[in-house]
Amino acid sequence: MKEIYRKFFMKQKLMQKLLFSLIPITLGAVYFFGWRTLVLMGVVTVFGVLTEYIFQKRLNKPVSEAVLVTCVLFTLSLPVATPFWVAVIGIIFGVAFAKEVFGGFGFNVFNPALAARTFLYVCFPEYLTVKWNAAASGFPGGFGSYITPAIDTVSQSTPLLILRQTGQAVPVEKLFWGNVSGSLGETSAILIIIAAAYLIYTKTADWQLMASSLIGFSGLNTILYFINPNAYPNPLFSLFSGGFLFAAVFFVTEPITAPKNNTAKWMYGLLIGVIAEAIRVFGIFVGGAMFAILIMNSFAPIMDAGFKYYEGYKKRKQVTA
Repeated sequence: MKEIYRKFFMKQKLMQKLLFSLIPITLGAVYFFGWRTLVLMGVVTVFGVLTEYIFQKRLNKPVSEAVLVTCVLFTLSLPVATPFWVAVIGIIFGVAFAKEVFGGFGFNVFNPALAARTFLYVCFPEYLTVKWNAAASGFPGGFGSYITPAIDTVSQSTPLLILRQTGQAVPVEKLFWGNVSGSLGETSAILIIIAAAYLIYTKTADWQLMASSLIGFSGLNTILYFINPNAYPNPLFSLFSGGFLFAAVFFVTEPITAPKNNTAKWMYGLLIGVIAEAIRVFGIFVGGAMFAILIMNSFAPIMDAGFKYYEGYKKRKQVTA
């Protein structure tokens, strides 16, 4: 079995570490929303791997382990009740049109998992914005059920939707632990923070990208909050709700789609944070992170080239001075 796996998949240590960091978040999703989490993840993974296999087969190349990370991240960005057929359409689109058409692993301009989720958000918004399930609590939580009960009323929806519809903010401690309604992997701040610490410690994720995006997001939110605390939520609530923390740790730091230049990394992350907060506050979408990241994905190459040229120009000027 191990030999078959090695022949079928391209070994990527970086991706293995990413998968390892996602284990606690996945188990947390099962606890909060039930075993359907793993069933949905299994279905998504089968079709995601199959899609990449079809493209790689004609080139006699193995499937990348990166597609496993894509499938897991994509699943964790969905509500637990997402129909299987909708999730399958999403992952096929993400792998095929956001990765393989650009040449496969290492050549994609956009993050495949994020592109897949955005595609579903636009084409099938009902399943990603209306149909939510209650988060379990106590023992055994979701481990004792296939799926937690569906939520019918707005007053019991996700923290951001509750805030927008009623003006009431869910207690920050609930957001910290994660027993609130939302997408599978985005509700528990503590599990995401643990994953972030592991990724930084093992040098799997770039701390500059992570930090800059969080600074940009929280910075703008803090300014707005101090201007009018009655109109805007406090920064901690904003950071722990809506999935931005999850996006900052796993999507902003994706090495293929992010800049390589250190100065460009800081500007890239800051702009993602600012754009995400601006969309959340002033736009019609409560979660602007996915749009902000995809927008900046398209600017990453030119930012790298621009800052590289500028730094080279400064060095040449110092030499001739």
